[in-house]
Amino acid sequence: MVYKIAVLPGDGIGPEVTVQAVKVLKAAGRRFGLEFDLHEGYIGGAAYDATGHPLPPETMELCQQSDAILLGAIGGPKWDNLPVHLRPEAGALLPLRKALNAYANLRPAMIFPALTDASTLKREVVEGLDLLVVRELTGGIYFGEKKRESIPGGERATDTLVYTTAEIERIARKGYEMARQRRKKLTSVDKANVLESSRLWRDVITRLAPEYPDVETSHMLVDNCAMQLVRFPTQFDVLLTENMFGDILSDLAAQLTGSLGMLASASVGDGVGLFEPSHGSAPKYTGLNVINPIATILSGAMMLRFSLGQPEAARAIDDAVGAVLRKGYRTRDIMEEGRQRVSTEEMGDLIAAQVENPN
Repeated sequence: MVYKIAVLPGDGIGPEVTVQAVKVLKAAGRRFGLEFDLHEGYIGGAAYDATGHPLPPETMELCQQSDAILLGAIGGPKWDNLPVHLRPEAGALLPLRKALNAYANLRPAMIFPALTDASTLKREVVEGLDLLVVRELTGGIYFGEKKRESIPGGERATDTLVYTTAEIERIARKGYEMARQRRKKLTSVDKANVLESSRLWRDVITRLAPEYPDVETSHMLVDNCAMQLVRFPTQFDVLLTENMFGDILSDLAAQLTGSLGMLASASVGDGVGLFEPSHGSAPKYTGLNVINPIATILSGAMMLRFSLGQPEAARAIDDAVGAVLRKGYRTRDIMEEGRQRVSTEEMGDLIAAQVENPN
């Protein structure tokens, strides 16, 4: 099989982690007889510097013509003072997700057994953690109308939060599909005691739940959910959330695993899937070869699983990460006493070698 992959390294440490994920994908390809036709494109601040726009037409065309997209990271202080529509996040990532109709963001948060003590929480709280945040990605307050206006004594800013029944239904069905593949438990997160959009959200989930009798459905207010993630995170299987709540809760869940450097993500829908680590561009670490590439490597595994239909190859990458961690290798962010610290490149080499030769 030959798969066309758009590789968008982006900014900061993005190129460093992306090259390691590609290395591991190629190792999986050699083991399972898969071929990747890789094409790089500009995105984010690097794209703005090169073309004057964070999402040039050439990159959009490349993405739409590919089987899947692997993204590193975008943004940084260098571009913070640009007009909003030219900043890397607002001018590139949000429009790309919208154009791809990638309405579902899948963010797994799990504890590899070898990293249980790397979490800031006690072992007995996080041991066995394995949850998935299913976040609505193309609606809500991030995409609603925004404005600032002058009023006596200052300014007034407005952000509009809008959801339709159809938008909620499609992300809910994705959440239920994911729950059916896991432990069949779905927790819908909202703020129905305050927000009308959340009341609609809860109404739609309540109406759909009987269509999935094999999945246990519950509702939880977002503030309580944040508390429960710290208090008793292993109670959760699939967390279904709107856009902003999911953005916040998935980062909280990521930290339970020991580091944002461990959190992969997928943005999927009806078209081409976009796969990226959940961490940022970390510009102060650029070029130092110290960043953890595992989140990007695991994003590549998600790409194999959700876009390319290669679950066996995806499982091989997941297993290789676990094996390398069991052997005691750690990057700076997850370093523990008595373990061997390795660089970004060395971690990529170790995981690639483990994928190709698991014994």
